[in-house]
Amino acid sequence: MAKGDKFYFDNLVKSTVYSGQAAAYLVECLEQYDREKMEERLQKMHEFEHSADGVKHEMSDALAKAFVTPVDREDLDLVSQKLDDVTDIIEEILQQFYMYDIKTVQPGAVAFAALLVKSCTLLGEVVQEFENFKRSKKILQQIIELNSVEEECDKLFLRSMRELTTQSTDVLETVSWRKIYQCFEACSDACEHAAECIRSVIIKNT
Repeated sequence: MAKGDKFYFDNLVKSTVYSGQAAAYLVECLEQYDREKMEERLQKMHEFEHSADGVKHEMSDALAKAFVTPVDREDLDLVSQKLDDVTDIIEEILQQFYMYDIKTVQPGAVAFAALLVKSCTLLGEVVQEFENFKRSKKILQQIIELNSVEEECDKLFLRSMRELTTQSTDVLETVSWRKIYQCFEACSDACEHAAECIRSVIIKNT
C-alpha cells in the first residue's frame, strides 16, 4: 500500500469513532432520561455529528485532488457517505425525543440503542480491517456478524411496533413512538448498508 493511501482508510476509521461515540451517548441519554436537559444533550450530540461531517468533507477534498487512490474514488466517496449516514441518523433519533416531547422512555428504546452500540462497534471493526482487505481473513465474518445484529434489530422493531399497536391507548404517543422506532430501524439499516458497501468494494477489488 502506498504511503498516501493510508489517509483514506484512517479517515474512514475516524468516521466510525464518531458514530460509536454518538451511539454510546444515545444510550446514556436514554438510560438517564431527563426531558428538561434535552436541549443541552442535543447540543452535545450535534458535536459528534458535526465532527463526523468534518471527516467526510476531508475525504471529499482529498478525493477531489487525488490522482491515484487505493480503490476507485467513487467507492471511497460512497463508503464515506454511508458511514456518515449512521451518525446523522443517531442524532435524528435523539432529536425526535425532543420534537415529540417524550416524557418517559420505553424499555424497547433503550434495548434498541444498546444494539446500535453493538452495530457501530462491529462496523468500526470492519472499517479497521478494510485497509488490509486483500489479506484479511476476518473482515467478511465481521460483516456477517453485523448482519446478525441487524436481524436482532428487525425482531425488536417488529415486537416494539406490535406492542404499540396492541397496548397504547394514546394516539399521539403511538404516532410519536412509531416514528422513533422507525428511525432506530433506519439507523440499524444504515450500519448494515455501510458494511455491505465495503463488501461490494472488496469483491470488486479481489
